[in-house]
Amino acid sequence: MGMKSAAILKECDKQGVRFLRLQFTDILGIIKNVEVPRSQFEKALEGEIQFDGSSIEGFTRIEESDMGLVPDLDTFRIFPWSHPNGKVARLVCDIIEPDGKPFDGCPRQALKRQMEKAKAMGYTLMTGPEAEFFLFRRDANGDPIVDTHDQGGYFDLTPVDRGEEARRDIVVALEAMGFEVEAAHHEVAPGQHEIDFKYDDAVTTADQVTTFKLIVKKVALDHGLHATFMPKPLFGVNGSGMHVHQSLITGSGASMKNAFFDPKAKYQLSGLAMNYIGGILKHARAIAAITNPLVNSYKRLVPGYEAPVNVAWSERNRSPMVRIPARRGMGTRCEVRMPDPSCNPYLAFTVMLAAGLDGVKNKLDAGEPVNQNVFEMSAREKKRLRIDVLPGSLAEALDCLEKDDLLKNALGQHIFEKFVEAKRSEWQTYIARVHPWEVDRYLQAY
Repeated sequence: MGMKSAAILKECDKQGVRFLRLQFTDILGIIKNVEVPRSQFEKALEGEIQFDGSSIEGFTRIEESDMGLVPDLDTFRIFPWSHPNGKVARLVCDIIEPDGKPFDGCPRQALKRQMEKAKAMGYTLMTGPEAEFFLFRRDANGDPIVDTHDQGGYFDLTPVDRGEEARRDIVVALEAMGFEVEAAHHEVAPGQHEIDFKYDDAVTTADQVTTFKLIVKKVALDHGLHATFMPKPLFGVNGSGMHVHQSLITGSGASMKNAFFDPKAKYQLSGLAMNYIGGILKHARAIAAITNPLVNSYKRLVPGYEAPVNVAWSERNRSPMVRIPARRGMGTRCEVRMPDPSCNPYLAFTVMLAAGLDGVKNKLDAGEPVNQNVFEMSAREKKRLRIDVLPGSLAEALDCLEKDDLLKNALGQHIFEKFVEAKRSEWQTYIARVHPWEVDRYLQAY
């Protein structure tokens, strides 16, 4: 047993940890875990715990159901809440096949593969997500209802914002889990919140996004509230996004440099940064299927609610899909504003990195920034400036993904096929239903 494993066991015994959660996500980004008692910790740390993969959406066929969980020991954290039966800790895991090979359907390993490609080119992708969520009340039975508990607006203070207590407890819990929280505030819509944490390499950040969602939901529940990362729970109100700040860095430690920064270039953005943005814009319509994976995601991507609908970049205004925040030096980055927090962060980072690297390899041009307000342009103006529009529905986004070989390869055949299959069936179910709007609109008129 390695030194790290031994140190983890020692810490568990010192802190009275009785259960260990081996955490992973399925293809759709749903967090799963296998929990083992103290007697199994050694086995767990050695990667010897198996689970039945056939029971998990999109994972495997019945005959190859024994999947192994290999923990990433750096992700060991003890949950900050107390439990009558002792504390619970968790480890994020990669999934392997019975023969020890990496499992093709493991989203975390898809991202690691893409990070290896970047590394071979000399780069590490750093990401910093801003995940928004709504806090809703629960009814007498404890079921969530679409009713916000506050009337707070952007950056509001108490007593208007009754979710502030919950948000504070979320921040405390996150910090106990090793997060460096940079900001926590109320968002534009009533009941909407955002918590930003420090950027890190993309794998670490994706691990943190999954942990973040888990903690937000748990603490909200403790407050009698329901936290949702659904992109557009309320009509006529801003939806929730997960803007992803990204940059490529070279070197590490003291010799770390931001490859997006060039003090002499126009906008102080290096040629590499422009090519990376060019790649993201080129693949944007296909990326949407992964970063905006729900039927509901496309209710957020409509004009008029601050969410981007146009494939363009700007170094100042917020309407295009990619914005360049003002900071330079190590803080130089592009902010991709399209993703929403229902996405699987591992897959979202995988496809954005693949697209960006495609831009870098093939010197794709990002074009000129669009600094006028794209929301107010006519379709003709957009055409003249060659501004494409994001897909209008999940079905359209899936069509774009199916035509994009680069992203298909980045996801790998297994994930690509299972993802599209699951999402096509989601779309079919949705499209076959008669919605109240249709009844209101057509029943009398026709």
